[in-house]
Amino acid sequence: MKQQEIFSQAKWLTVENPEGKFLFLRGRFSLGEVKKATLRVLGLGFFHCYINGKRVSDDFFLPLSTDFEERRDYPVDETVSGHCVYVPEYDVTHLLKKGENIIAVHFGGGWYTYGEASKFGDAKAIWRIFGEDENGSFDVISSENDKISESYVTDYYFTRTETQNLLLGNVDAFEEEYDDSCWKNAVLAKPLETDYLFSDCPPDRVRETLAVSVVRKGDGYAVFDCGKNISGYPVIRISGKAGERVEVVHSEELNPNDELNPEFVHGQKEIIVCDGQSRIIRPLFTWYAFRYFAVYGNAEVENVEVIYSDVPITSGFVSDNGLLNWIHDTYVNTQLTNMHAGIPSDCPHIERRGYTGDGQLACHAAMNIFDAKSFYRKWIKDIRDCQDINSGHIQYTAPYLRSGGGPGGWGCAIVEVPYRFYMHYGDSSVLEECYPNMLRYFDYLEAHSAADLVISDKEGEWCLGDWCTPKSIVLPAPYINNYFYIKSLEKCIEIAKVIGRETDIPSFEDKIERRKNAIMAAYFNKWDGNFLGGQQGANAFAVDIGLGDERTYKNMVEYYNELGGYDTGIFGTDIVTRMLFENGDAQLATDLILSETVHSFGEMKRLGATTLWEYWPESLRDRSHNHPMFGAVTAYLYDYLLGIRAKDGCAGYSEIVVSPVIVDGINRIDGFRTLNSGKVSVSYKKENGSVSFEITVPENQKAEFVFGGETRKLDSGKNEFSCKV
Repeated sequence: MKQQEIFSQAKWLTVENPEGKFLFLRGRFSLGEVKKATLRVLGLGFFHCYINGKRVSDDFFLPLSTDFEERRDYPVDETVSGHCVYVPEYDVTHLLKKGENIIAVHFGGGWYTYGEASKFGDAKAIWRIFGEDENGSFDVISSENDKISESYVTDYYFTRTETQNLLLGNVDAFEEEYDDSCWKNAVLAKPLETDYLFSDCPPDRVRETLAVSVVRKGDGYAVFDCGKNISGYPVIRISGKAGERVEVVHSEELNPNDELNPEFVHGQKEIIVCDGQSRIIRPLFTWYAFRYFAVYGNAEVENVEVIYSDVPITSGFVSDNGLLNWIHDTYVNTQLTNMHAGIPSDCPHIERRGYTGDGQLACHAAMNIFDAKSFYRKWIKDIRDCQDINSGHIQYTAPYLRSGGGPGGWGCAIVEVPYRFYMHYGDSSVLEECYPNMLRYFDYLEAHSAADLVISDKEGEWCLGDWCTPKSIVLPAPYINNYFYIKSLEKCIEIAKVIGRETDIPSFEDKIERRKNAIMAAYFNKWDGNFLGGQQGANAFAVDIGLGDERTYKNMVEYYNELGGYDTGIFGTDIVTRMLFENGDAQLATDLILSETVHSFGEMKRLGATTLWEYWPESLRDRSHNHPMFGAVTAYLYDYLLGIRAKDGCAGYSEIVVSPVIVDGINRIDGFRTLNSGKVSVSYKKENGSVSFEITVPENQKAEFVFGGETRKLDSGKNEFSCKV
C-alpha cells in the first residue's frame, strides 16, 4: 500500500537539522464525544506514543525492523528486491475525550538511524487518528501545526549506549499539561519510498520482571546479579542532584573478584544526567543483554525488566536428566532473548542482526517450541526483500546490513525457512511466494560454481562453509556449500510437487546428480570410505545427501563413539545429531548431546551458562555468550526423544506419528506440543525392563503410535500403553 492509503493526508515531520537526534512531537486536536477511534503511527527508528498523557500500548521497539527504504550503503552492484515498513494500529477510543486532546510521539534511533554508512535516514514521525464522534466521522493528522523539540535522549549507539540528559527539561513532554509553547513548529520530512503494510508479527513486550541480588559493593557503586542472562534492562530510581551522573554498565560474566568481566560487557552502558528530582528511569530506545550489571552513582535498583518479542511458548519438555532439561530451557531462553523487532538475531547485543545462517539453522527448533508463525512469516519476507534483483544473491542478514557469511548455510535460508514454515504450519502460500526467489538463488549458485562445486561468493566477501568449530575449520567451504545446494534442490523437488511446478523437477534432479558426482570426485576417499577424514562431521554431511558407501555412516558412528563429544561447528553439530537419530543411533546422538567434554553443553552448564554460547568452551575463540545456533539440536528432543513428528508427507502435522526413542540414562520424559489441532502430550516412565506410555491426542487429529516395530492407532483423548524394552 501507499502512504496515502494508510495515513490519508498526514505528513512526515521532523526538525530542520535532524541528523543523529531524538525528537518529541506534540499535536493538538479537538473532538466531540468519541464513539470509536483508530490510531496509526510511525516514529523512526523506534517510537513511544502517548495520548492525553497515557501510553497507547505496552509494545516496545516498533515499528518492526525491515529494509525500510533505499539507502546509500547498499553494494554498488546490487539492487535489493523490496522495501517496506509495518504500520502499528491501535484502538484508542478509551484514551480520547471530548474537547482538546494531545498526542505525543517520542522517536528516533533503532536500525533506521543507526550508524553513519548503514543508516536509512534521520528521525521523523507521522500519525493519523480517525473514527466517529458525536458529530460524525473525523480524521485528524500530523501536520506542520504540530510542535517539535529535541529529546533528552542525546548520545546513542543502538547496540551499546543510550544517554538521557534530564537537565534538558522535556522529560515530561508526553504529559497532557506539559507547556510546549516555546517549541517550534515541525517541518516536513522526506516521505518514505516504500510499501506500507500491516503485520501480525508480535511486538516486543516486557515478558518477565526479575528481582536482583547484590554481589559486590564498592566505593560509589554496586554490582548486581539478575539470576540469568537476559535481554532487557535494569529499572532504577535516581535521586542525584542536578548535573550528577548515574551510569549502568552491563555484562554477561563476572571476574573471579565479582567485578564485571570487561570481555563480556560488549560496550553496553546506560548514562543518566540527573535533574535533581527522584525519577524511575529505564532505557527507551535500546535493550541490553546481560546477567550482571553495575550501577555507579546515586541510584537504587527497582528490578530488571526482561523484554523480547511476545512469542508464546506452546511446547514443553522435562525429563529426569538435569543436563537435558538445562539444554532445553537454556535454548528457550537464548532463542527468546534473540527475538526482537521481528528479527531472529544472532546475538542480542554485539550485532543484533537477522543472520540467515543462524536463523535457518534454529528455525525448526523455534517452530517446535513457540507459536512463531507470524514471526517467521515476517522474517521470510525480509529474506525475500534482501535478494539482489540482478544476480539472485541472498544477503547474509535479513533485513540487509553489511555482514559476513556464505553461499550455502546462509543464502539457502531462502529455501530452508519457507520449507520449514510449510512443514510446521501447512501453509503452502509461502512456498508459492518464495519459489521464484529460490530459482533465482539457484542461478546465483550456478554462476559461482566451477566443476559443479560452489567455490565462491560475492567478490570481496567471506565465503564460509561451516562456522564456530572448536578448532580451526578443516572442511572446505565448497564441500559444505554444495551440500546445502543439494539439500535445497531436494526440498525444491518436494515444493514443486506441492505448488504444481512438476516440470521443474527434471532440472533439479540433473543438478543434484552433477553436484553429488562433483563431491564424490573431490572429497571421497575410496580407500577407507571417509570424506575428509570424517572430521567435524564431514561424513554426516555426505550421508545426509546419500553419498559415500556402506562404510561412511559406520565410520561416522565409530568416530563419534571414540571421540565422545562434538568437534563440529554450527551446521555440523546439527547434522551429526540428526543423522544419528534418523539412522537408529539415538543412544549415540543423546550421548553427544549430554557429553561433558570441554566442547559440550555440559561444560557450558558447569561454567554457569544460562544462555548458549557462540563458541564451544575451550575453543580457539570466545565472544558472545548468547547465541542460539548450537541449540538447533533441541528440535530432536521433541522429534525423537518425545517422539512427536509429522507422518512422512504430511505438512502442518495433519497426521502425526508418536514414536519415542528409549535411551539409557533417561528413565522419564514428559512433554507436549501444540499443533493446529490442539495439544499433543506424551509421558513415559521406564522401569523393570518395561516402559509405560500415556499419550493424549486432541479431537480430529490423525495419529498413530509406533514402537518396537508395531503400529497402533491413537484415539482422541488419553491413550495408555505398556511395552517391553
